[in-house]
Amino acid sequence: MKIEVCCGSVDDAISAQAGGADRIELNSALFLGGLTPSPGCFAGVKSATALPVVTMVRPRAGGFSYTETEIDAMRRDIEYYVENGSDGIVFGVLRDDGTVDVGRCRELIERCAGAEKVFHRAIDVVPDALDAIEALIDLGFDRVLTSGQAARAVDGIDMLTRMIAHARGRIEILPGGGINVANYRLIVEKTRCDSIHVSPRRAVVDRSATGNPAIHFGGALYPSEDGYTIADAAQIAAFSRGSESG
Repeated sequence: MKIEVCCGSVDDAISAQAGGADRIELNSALFLGGLTPSPGCFAGVKSATALPVVTMVRPRAGGFSYTETEIDAMRRDIEYYVENGSDGIVFGVLRDDGTVDVGRCRELIERCAGAEKVFHRAIDVVPDALDAIEALIDLGFDRVLTSGQAARAVDGIDMLTRMIAHARGRIEILPGGGINVANYRLIVEKTRCDSIHVSPRRAVVDRSATGNPAIHFGGALYPSEDGYTIADAAQIAAFSRGSESG
């Protein structure tokens, strides 16, 4: 079983490698579901680790129906990351009705050259996941990240199993979303998946932004300003050990 770790920084990637991960999915703004990372972060990850890196290309938070200017930014981002050695590109575009925007996805796939093409969890909000899988196969995607259209992958086991059976090896179905050391074995056993996508975190204290309690940088929900989270190598290692023993 392969373990892909969701990372939002160079330190995350270093922890992922130390914990025995097989692949890194590189993002920024993990609390928003993952956005396009900076070129500097990408370069740092490539320099600091030897793991394959797939790079998120998502220009903003919210839904997945994009304007022409947003699509243009995505084209440029994909070209940059492919030219600079990204092993894969993670993206997804939907129409306003929630179905896969085949035309837009095809435009972006054409920029991916030899890199892997991964459709992200936008599939978890489409009206018909199996129809969407057929569209992604026809487009040439290599993999789709999904929680089985549930809040957590463990709650989407039935749909994940259906998706894997429907795909019949034509596209990889990668379970992700709330997978942890306590539930991953059940997900693997029930779905018979070959890989999992995980984001084990631990808290890090940083009190530099706590001097003025009226100021918040973390969004409308005002997450704590006295720290942040980082990938937890110890938790990643627990996945890795379980994979080797099972």
